Amino acid sequence: MAKVFLLVGSILMALVVAIGAFGAHGLEGKISERMLKNYQTGVQYHMIHGIGVLLVGLLTLKFASNQLLTVAGWSFLVGIILFSGSLYAMALTGITKLGAITPLGGLAFILGWILVGVAVVKSI
Repeated sequence: MAKVFLLVGSILMALVVAIGAFGAHGLEGKISERMLKNYQTGVQYHMIHGIGVLLVGLLTLKFASNQLLTVAGWSFLVGIILFSGSLYAMALTGITKLGAITPLGGLAFILGWILVGVAVVKSI
């Protein structure tokens, strides 16, 4: 599973650099300041949790394959899709109702970090 999370994390990080650059250089003046701020929040959380996926891959190498770490890694990915994805979509389309999805991604992030902590404690 370590290789999967290291690969997925690397892809997520490459994507966030491209998405962030697009927002910084392609969206300024084209969407409202509020929507640009939402977009930037999506980029920030995407980057942090892309690093989280890489961390899960590294922890899986150290502590062997662990079901808690596996669920944590997938929770981070789901969180990026729901949290950051909904903010990207909302900023680009102006459909503010998409913001209702965002907290579900936040819950997935929280679950992922809790599972990482529990997995590490159980492995010590």
